[in-house]
Amino acid sequence: MRRIAVIGTTSWGTTLGILLSRKGLTVNLWARTAEEAERLNRERENVARLPGFPFPEGLHVTASLDEALDKAGLVIFAVPSKDMRRNVKLVSPYLRSSMLLLSVAKGLEIESTKRMSQVISEEVAPRLRSRICVLSGPNLSREIAQGLPATTVVAGCDVSVAAKVQKLMATPLFRVYINTDVTGVELGGALKNIIALAAGMVDGLNYGNNIKAGLITRGLAEITRLGVAAGANPLTFAGLAGLGDLVATCSSPLSRNRHVGHELAKGRPLKEILSTMTGTAEGVTTTVAALKLANGLNVEMPIAEQVFRVLFKGLDVRQAVAELMVRELKHEFAGLSGITSSGF
Repeated sequence: MRRIAVIGTTSWGTTLGILLSRKGLTVNLWARTAEEAERLNRERENVARLPGFPFPEGLHVTASLDEALDKAGLVIFAVPSKDMRRNVKLVSPYLRSSMLLLSVAKGLEIESTKRMSQVISEEVAPRLRSRICVLSGPNLSREIAQGLPATTVVAGCDVSVAAKVQKLMATPLFRVYINTDVTGVELGGALKNIIALAAGMVDGLNYGNNIKAGLITRGLAEITRLGVAAGANPLTFAGLAGLGDLVATCSSPLSRNRHVGHELAKGRPLKEILSTMTGTAEGVTTTVAALKLANGLNVEMPIAEQVFRVLFKGLDVRQAVAELMVRELKHEFAGLSGITSSGF
């Protein structure tokens, strides 16, 4: 299995294409238009989304799905969550039962609140559903493109399928673990973006490391509560797709979601911030979907609720933090381990 198809010229899709082609695999990166494909092939670099990283010889860009998926053993879906269903519908007629399918998107479908593996499963032939895996972890694309060491986790319902994807994705600088908790891995990757928005707000207000550490910790508790209610293994949130991704995304200036929160704290309107970004800040729409999911599962998410009010209701960031700080005092593990009350 030497040929990989990557659906989407996002920064993450481009990074994974570079990573795998450096490994000696042949990678076809699918672009939306012939014009984009021609430009990327000519420039041998994704100047718009990942400048400064030339394409290896084994990386080719095409606007033809027939060409992109020809003889591919692994198909990687690297598109924003809001575009996943539409792209899977386009790709589905070209999929063969021998292919492995991998989602690397970290978000929820806003209308249905479904995870990306669920979206893919609904749009592909039933024979392919057991071949769907997801990848998540502390994976800032620019660091990986630079060749800095990183770790991640691949989850699949069938551990033998996940192991095949693990072997394909692993390199000496990209260590891949496996997990069978698809729900937990996906929710960890998606929900941490909400907490990263809040972390950016705290940084933008210069509120210091004490409250940021508290926010990350309480954010993890909030993520875990919802994940467990949705059927995930609580241990998953102590792993790479939970705590690992949360720490990286809340801490790094490379994080798009942290950047949005930081700029909101400085007083910039959300629409203006998003219009100047080349990539997607998944946390913005995930906040909406997560609260819908939490409401259906009767799970309290006070941090997400305050982030939502800042994003969409005009709540001042300082007021949002102040309201969290004066909530009813609770047990630290409220909502977890059989303790009944919950909250920040």
